[in-house]
Amino acid sequence: MADFKRVLLLGTGPTSIQLALLLKKQRNCSVGIAGRASVRSESFFESIQQNNQLSRVSVQNEKHQAMEGECFIDHLFNGYETITGEWDTLIFSVTTDAYVEVLEKISNQLLKQVKCIVLMSPTFGSNSLIRNYMNQLHSDAEIISFSTYLGDTRWMDDRPSHHVLTTAVKKKVYIGSTHHSSKNIEILSKVYEQLGIELDVMDSPLEAETRNISLYVHPPLFMNDFSLNAIFGDVNNKKYVYKIYPEGPITQYLIRDMLSQWKEIMNVLEEINIKSINLLKFMTDDNYPVRLESLSRQDIESFNHLETIHQEYLLYIRYTSLLMDPFSEPDENGRYFDFSAVPIRKMFVNREGFLDIPRMPKEDYYRIKIIQGIARYLDSECPTIDKFIKTYESKIVEVAQSHENELLSDGFVVQSFDEDLNMICSEIGKSIGTKQLK
Repeated sequence: MADFKRVLLLGTGPTSIQLALLLKKQRNCSVGIAGRASVRSESFFESIQQNNQLSRVSVQNEKHQAMEGECFIDHLFNGYETITGEWDTLIFSVTTDAYVEVLEKISNQLLKQVKCIVLMSPTFGSNSLIRNYMNQLHSDAEIISFSTYLGDTRWMDDRPSHHVLTTAVKKKVYIGSTHHSSKNIEILSKVYEQLGIELDVMDSPLEAETRNISLYVHPPLFMNDFSLNAIFGDVNNKKYVYKIYPEGPITQYLIRDMLSQWKEIMNVLEEINIKSINLLKFMTDDNYPVRLESLSRQDIESFNHLETIHQEYLLYIRYTSLLMDPFSEPDENGRYFDFSAVPIRKMFVNREGFLDIPRMPKEDYYRIKIIQGIARYLDSECPTIDKFIKTYESKIVEVAQSHENELLSDGFVVQSFDEDLNMICSEIGKSIGTKQLK
């Protein structure tokens, strides 16, 4: 029997408003939004309540009209511990490192009634984490993982409110479920089909979680001295994520590390019987293409079988080919859209008054520590991943010490995430035999 009749969205970010609208428009279900009580969420709840619980989605591109509109939010919960009622479906729209923290604030009695849990933007291992938690409650809820959120949604006026703007929509997203022949996957496939998004069903949720490009490119792009100095240093001139050195971090050495990390992750996938990924093909076909004059189809398709130096060469070509948008229209001076000019964000004071780290690399720290922990559990060496983590942790310790008299967020704390890792590896162990977490 299918769910999605009473759906509770966990998280008060812009994605929750977009998802609420899609569920209302296409499923006409009862929708609630819950979030933690904080300075940041206060303006969100105030704005929604001032507008009689009406939320609004605008789109940047006319071809995404299926994403826009208005809808009423049926229930609001300011604080996860205040959630009441019966909900057949929970949708996690919070950062991956907060999953267990959120679950622990929701009553076990309510969780036991849930039939389906959807993870919108999980990381590698998130489904295993949630499954382990729910197993402890003797729940057989279906747990679904997407590879990533369906697009890019942000606050309309750069502050939490009832109004959001969706600026981009993905062409393809991957999905996997703990249940085979899932009616809920069929429902979600229809929802995504109406949006013009291809939904590729994987053999397992863990496999879907590996189809997130951030896993492969964010650590090398951000966990290096150049990018970390741009984030935490006092230099005022801008640096850019996707530009070649010295405007950005991309050098032959960064490309070498990117390739090495991909191979380390592929070794982990091999240990748990998940199909490997052609990194170059994934970058060009599932994320952003380049012209065939820059990268031939043959090179893309045969990438996994090439020599290491040839692979590095092709990855470098891929990034240089996207310094400008090769499919944009040139201006009167023959200049194409400056596609790579994505600024590296600096550390900032958050709404609670704490010095904080930008989402990239703060969220990537959790992702890569989880991968490192899984690799160690599987006795799979990962020296490049180890190097990224050591570089990042050394930097946040150094910055914390130099700002010891200021309020600092928990992003400046070196963490092990052992509790999450034990839960994740326990589930992975069940599928591959008995191993103990080291």
